[in-house]
Amino acid sequence: MNDLGMPFIVLAGAFLLVVIALCLFGVRRMMLRRALGTVDASISTANNRWAMGVCRYQESDLEWVRLLSLSPLPTKTMRRSKIELVGRREPTEAERVRVPPGVVIVMLSYEGRDVLLAMKFGAYAGLSSWLEAGPPIGVGTWR
Repeated sequence: MNDLGMPFIVLAGAFLLVVIALCLFGVRRMMLRRALGTVDASISTANNRWAMGVCRYQESDLEWVRLLSLSPLPTKTMRRSKIELVGRREPTEAERVRVPPGVVIVMLSYEGRDVLLAMKFGAYAGLSSWLEAGPPIGVGTWR
């Protein structure tokens, strides 16, 4: 093997790993979006940073899964009975550069903490319907 063979093999291997990782991200994204009850939603994290992800409606939980991750487990899980829909608003000027265009900021209260989600208006309508469609307190098995 000559002097150029080994660096070429290392670079080709690194390129192959990057391509495989990108394919895994794409397959994961496709599998997340293919499931029923999923919507694109960014969430506000510490220090007012926004992370892109997907919300999944489960029977009694709202799960948020980070988009740029290979983990199948949700990053945040909120019990449906403990979520309170506070309202919605338009993004502020500082938020407009951090969230996708055409979204509304959904303000939730979960166990006394404020949670901000950025999602399309249609997804917000679905979230509010999902929250309102739950059984009243004291009826059903999950409240």
